[in-house]
Amino acid sequence: MTLQIHDTYQRKKVPFEPHDPQHVEFYVCGPTVYDYAHIGNARPIVVFDVLYRLLQCLYPKVTYVRNITDIDDKINARSAESGEPISEITARTTAQFHKDIDALGALPPDVEPRATDHVAEMVEMIEGLIEKGHAYAAEGHVLFNVPSWEAYGRLSRHSRDELVAGARIDVAPYKKDAADFVLWKPSSEDLPGWDSPWGRGRPGWHIECSAMVTKYLGNTFDIHGGGQDLIFPHHENEIAQCLCDEPTDGFAKYWMHNGYLMSEGEKMSKSLGNFYTINELLQAYPGEAIRLLLIKTHYRQPLDFTRSGLDEAKRELDRFYGALRGLSVDAGDQALDADVRAALSDDLNTPLALSALHAKLRDLNNAEGDAREEAASELRRAAKVLGLLEQDPEEWFRWAPSGQEGLDDAQIESLIQQRAEARAAKDFATSDRLRDELAEAGIILEDKPEGTIWRRG
Repeated sequence: MTLQIHDTYQRKKVPFEPHDPQHVEFYVCGPTVYDYAHIGNARPIVVFDVLYRLLQCLYPKVTYVRNITDIDDKINARSAESGEPISEITARTTAQFHKDIDALGALPPDVEPRATDHVAEMVEMIEGLIEKGHAYAAEGHVLFNVPSWEAYGRLSRHSRDELVAGARIDVAPYKKDAADFVLWKPSSEDLPGWDSPWGRGRPGWHIECSAMVTKYLGNTFDIHGGGQDLIFPHHENEIAQCLCDEPTDGFAKYWMHNGYLMSEGEKMSKSLGNFYTINELLQAYPGEAIRLLLIKTHYRQPLDFTRSGLDEAKRELDRFYGALRGLSVDAGDQALDADVRAALSDDLNTPLALSALHAKLRDLNNAEGDAREEAASELRRAAKVLGLLEQDPEEWFRWAPSGQEGLDDAQIESLIQQRAEARAAKDFATSDRLRDELAEAGIILEDKPEGTIWRRG
């Protein structure tokens, strides 16, 4: 079955045909590391993690590049506001980002370049653009000359007015055209800066990704991904910079963009109280529940992220892990499940893939004897490409929100043992009292022929 993806450039779903069927290459814009990543940042991380897992199942080799933006005016502003050195802000927030998305089950990319390590490549690209007549220096700045490239705007299909509005710096007298955007800007002594032919300064945001993607994937690769908000001006400008610096037939062959994320029915905002960081949510919910909620909606559709939705995702995973409990199975290295492959090959249709998982859950619940092990193995294998059901069920049910007071695992096991001894002695009053005590602590017991199992409610 051929993988179909929606290409933003063509505005339609098309067959995915990589340049090299033996080696697929794709790039995704990563975080700007100045604060905790929020749930809107998490959506593209999870979406393109599913794509990465799928491509690894379908092709012999996959190279996934996702950058870290650690040169940015937001970082500079945060440093000025807090007094914390820029290097410490970026190191701390990068480490936290990695920790948070690891909890969401996101695999690390094959390459994770940082902007600060690639300024020389950015300067070289800017010099090339000036030499070819697509950029110019003015008052310590270097700007891309938008009218110099007639194909500008084809990705976003914006009007002239929209192109002007998207320029990243204010209208200035040294700009030749109102739509021109910055490639390099001067830095004062209190800001990060690098020596360049145009004086001490720092790169613009767009040139950072252009330099990093071309260093690791060249000027012709398969897929470029990111959030819908990056189509313009960021991705539009990336295309212009790369194709004007080194003209080719395409740059990225396909462009994939995930839809916008709302929160509790409205645009996410700290003032509305619906602004959720990944780290904050991980204190109250397992990372896998967050991941599940993010893929229950098709990646190109708007997603309304709610706490009630997280509660339901947690209950849904309880049902899956409950069915797997006590069965010694794993996903193994077998071929991708046919039903899930068919769903994901239809432009990453994760809702349909999740329906396939529920069908396999029903099969498991209806299976008996040795057939249960095989049904459980099929369920695990089907879930693996989605990054789900990879935990030990006992560990899943022992998870508790951060800072929650109550019984620890050892205390729970001790009370269960006391209850078992009371039942054996036919002391049912004590047995019932201990069960009630555990229930009041949020511990749910299930008595099975092989013994009592428990989970946090």
